[in-house]
Amino acid sequence: MRVFFIGFGQAGGKIVDMFVEQDKRMQTQSFRGIAVNTARTDLMGLKNIELKDRLLIGQTVVKGHGVGTDNVTGARVTADEIDAIINAVDSRGTHDIDAFVIVAGLGGGTGSGGSPVLARHLKRIYREPVYAIGILPAPEEGRLYSYNAARSLSTLVNEADNTFIFDNSAWKNEGESVKDAYNRLNDEIVRRFGVLFRAGEVGRAGVGEMVVDSSEVINTLRGGGISTVGYAISEKISPRTKQNQGLLSGLVRKKEKTEEVLTGEDKSAKIIALVRRAMLGRLTLPCDYSTAERGLVLLAGPPDEMDRKGVEKSKSWVEENIAGVEVRGGDYPVQSDYVAAVVVLATIGNAPRITELLEIAKSTKEDVLKSKEKRSNMFDDGIEPLFE
Repeated sequence: MRVFFIGFGQAGGKIVDMFVEQDKRMQTQSFRGIAVNTARTDLMGLKNIELKDRLLIGQTVVKGHGVGTDNVTGARVTADEIDAIINAVDSRGTHDIDAFVIVAGLGGGTGSGGSPVLARHLKRIYREPVYAIGILPAPEEGRLYSYNAARSLSTLVNEADNTFIFDNSAWKNEGESVKDAYNRLNDEIVRRFGVLFRAGEVGRAGVGEMVVDSSEVINTLRGGGISTVGYAISEKISPRTKQNQGLLSGLVRKKEKTEEVLTGEDKSAKIIALVRRAMLGRLTLPCDYSTAERGLVLLAGPPDEMDRKGVEKSKSWVEENIAGVEVRGGDYPVQSDYVAAVVVLATIGNAPRITELLEIAKSTKEDVLKSKEKRSNMFDDGIEPLFE
C-alpha cells in the first residue's frame, strides 16, 4: 500500500518524520510525506523529511511563531493557504498513491484546526481515500486542549473517509519525562500503522498466501467514523539450527516434516492467541469492541510461522465478537524474528473516552461564557470613561 502522509502541526510532523525514517531504513519506498506547520522551529526540528517538503504557512498572520493553541486561527490560515499545500502535495507525485493520511495532534492549534480543512480539499480534488490519524490529549493536559480536540474531531470525522484515534491518556506511564513519553507514544503509532499500511507489498520474504492488499484496507475503512487499532507481538522465534549436509540429510528432512505435522496445531494456537491479545489488549482508542462494524486481521512475520488455519480461525473469532460480519484478513511475510498481529476495528459505535471528551468540551464552553459575563460586568458601574 502506497501512502502519502501529511504531518500537520508539531505532533503530526514528528510522527510523519518517523514514518519516513522507517521507510528509508526498510528501503521499501511505500511512504512519502510532507510536513505543514505555522511554527518555523517545529519544522527545523525534523530530521528525515527533506527541507523542500517542509511547508511553513501563515507567515503574514503569525510570522512563523505558531497559532498559540488557537485552532480557529489554524483553520483560517489553512483555508487561506490551501493552494500552496495542494501544490506541495502535487509536486511530490500522487499518480501511484493508494491513500492520503493526515496526521495531527487534535489538542493544539495548527494540526487541530488545519487537518479538517485539508481533508475536505483533498477529497474534493483526488479520488483516493483520505484518512486521518488524530492524537487525543490526556485530560491532565488541560481543558483547553480537550475543548480543541472535541471541536476538531467532531469536524474531522465528517471530512475524512475514516479517522484513526490514538488516545494519549491510555498510554501514559508514571515517572516518564515529557520527551521520553512522547517519543514512546510516537513509536507506538509508527509501529502499528507501519505494519498496517505496508500490507500487500512484495518484500524479500515473498508474497503472502492470503494477501491483504490496499483494496482490503480501503473496504474495511469505507464506513467512515472512528476506528481503533490493536497490536501484539510474539516472543522471539528461536532459529532452527542449520543441519550439515551428508548421508543423514534425508533422514533429518523427514524428521523435520514429522515435527511440522506435530507442531501445526501449536502454530495455529499461537496465532489465535496473538490476535486475541491484540484485540483485547491496549487499543489505540479503548472502546467497546463489540460495537465495531468491520474488522481487519493482519499477521506479519516469517513465512514458516504463518499458519493458514490459525489465520482463518482468528478471523472467525474476531467476527464472532464484533457487531458486523465483514472481517478481512491475511498474512504479510517479512524477514523477522517475531510475528506481529494487527487488528483494525473500524467504525466504532461506543468509545467512553470520546463521550468523556465531548462532556469536558461542553462544560468548558459553558464556563467560558460565564467568565465572559463576569468580565463584562466588572466595570459596568456607571463610571464615565475618559474617551469613547
